[in-house]
Amino acid sequence: MKYTVVLTASYPRIARELLSPHFDVIEHPTEHGRTEDDMITILAEADAAITLLSDPITRRVLEANPNLRLIANHAVGYNNVDLDVARELGILVTNTPGVLTDATADLTMALLLAVTRRVVESDRQLRVDGRCEWDPLAFLGASLQGKRLGILGMGRIGTAVATRARAFGMDVLGIRRGEPLEELLAMSDILSLHAPLTKDTHHLLDAAAIARMKRGAYLINTSRGPLVDEEALCDALDRGHLRGAGLDVYEHEPEVNPRLLTMPNVVVLPHIGSATDEARTAMSRIAATNVLLVLRGQDPITPV
Repeated sequence: MKYTVVLTASYPRIARELLSPHFDVIEHPTEHGRTEDDMITILAEADAAITLLSDPITRRVLEANPNLRLIANHAVGYNNVDLDVARELGILVTNTPGVLTDATADLTMALLLAVTRRVVESDRQLRVDGRCEWDPLAFLGASLQGKRLGILGMGRIGTAVATRARAFGMDVLGIRRGEPLEELLAMSDILSLHAPLTKDTHHLLDAAAIARMKRGAYLINTSRGPLVDEEALCDALDRGHLRGAGLDVYEHEPEVNPRLLTMPNVVVLPHIGSATDEARTAMSRIAATNVLLVLRGQDPITPV
């Protein structure tokens, strides 16, 4: 009997190349906003599945699909999976850590530079005007040299961002998840978030925390949107307490707070932190390798 592997999205072709010779592979188009009912249907024939971070893998979904042996999340995060239920039912869960570190750290610096130097704002204006007229007071931004970058979450990505920031002449102050925030908030000219989403980190930056940030500071988030109370963030940007923000993730993805979309001092990207050919291919290779190993009765390489 051949096992069936379900791909819940159109992943890089390496996943199918690794799996198709050994298993029946069912590939679904990439879709966001799936419900539990959608997932129950999609996974109906699955012995293993490679899933998106946006796929809700809840108790109801897991219990409705008794053939499932493995959920291979195509992400570093796994907050979409009910781990307690998976453990209870004997379903393995894996992720794809490490291989997207450099891609996400690079994008963090791209956002940081874009918002502090007003790159998107000035690009948009030039396209409207159709002229390049030098003005000594136009689009003044902030230099990075001597500024303090606060990093919340000094894991792989946070550490890689710190290395890049020091090359730009920045001072770096980093804390690990769970350590006190007060000094980091008060002293950072730019605050960059690199923590996973858990019950403890949800709205870690709420209105009170944002109020403790240095006036005129910038916020960069390439980790998980719900770490930030977006209404509180918008309020702080509106009143000038924060000078700008660079965001790749959002509190209610796939929806984006419409207030953010109207602000010229906010750079918004569509969750592309790992979007390089190299990183996404490596993620698919790891996810598919986990599937191969588990369905052959071996241990996965990156268990959660």
